[in-house]
Amino acid sequence: MIEMLNAIDQFGWASMPECLDLADSLRLRIECCEAQERGDFKRAGVGRGLDLQVREDVRRDEVMWLQTGVDAGEQVIYLAKLELLRLALNQRFFLGLFEFEGHFAIYPEGAFYKAHLDRHAGTNDRIVTIILYLNLDWQPGDGGELKLWTTPEGKAGAFILIEPRMGTLVCFMAGDFWHEVLPATKTRMSITGWFRQR
Repeated sequence: MIEMLNAIDQFGWASMPECLDLADSLRLRIECCEAQERGDFKRAGVGRGLDLQVREDVRRDEVMWLQTGVDAGEQVIYLAKLELLRLALNQRFFLGLFEFEGHFAIYPEGAFYKAHLDRHAGTNDRIVTIILYLNLDWQPGDGGELKLWTTPEGKAGAFILIEPRMGTLVCFMAGDFWHEVLPATKTRMSITGWFRQR
């Protein structure tokens, strides 16, 4: 965790391969697959509240929101690890993070999410984005990378491509970093969420 905090301090973002061990990652993947089979996933939208709408030209993933504070199956282990990260971020950076909201995300073959920021216009509650990838045996050429622009110039500046490999955790300041999900040649799964301020 120290390496992640140091990277966020220096760059504003961090990527940690094998941050969650294989056994825990596999259990989350199974839970994700079972929820999809039950039909628990919904098409993801753009915007919020009454302005929420499905825009296939912008994103084509499906999501299932996590239910925190209840018996949430394998999510409990992951959420406990996130709680330790929340406390560490608050201690190091005085961010005032008080809760996590997140969802499983499934991108069918060819699905994408065009370049965007994770903070809704006119809001400032989402502070830190956290993504955990749940893709077993992901290979170069499978696509589905996270394209993360790493400079203040945003989409005009430098970027990094992060492969969505099982157990990799990506963390960045939600309002500062433009990013997109590139199309993949097979189904891509993750848990995406945000640490929020009040």
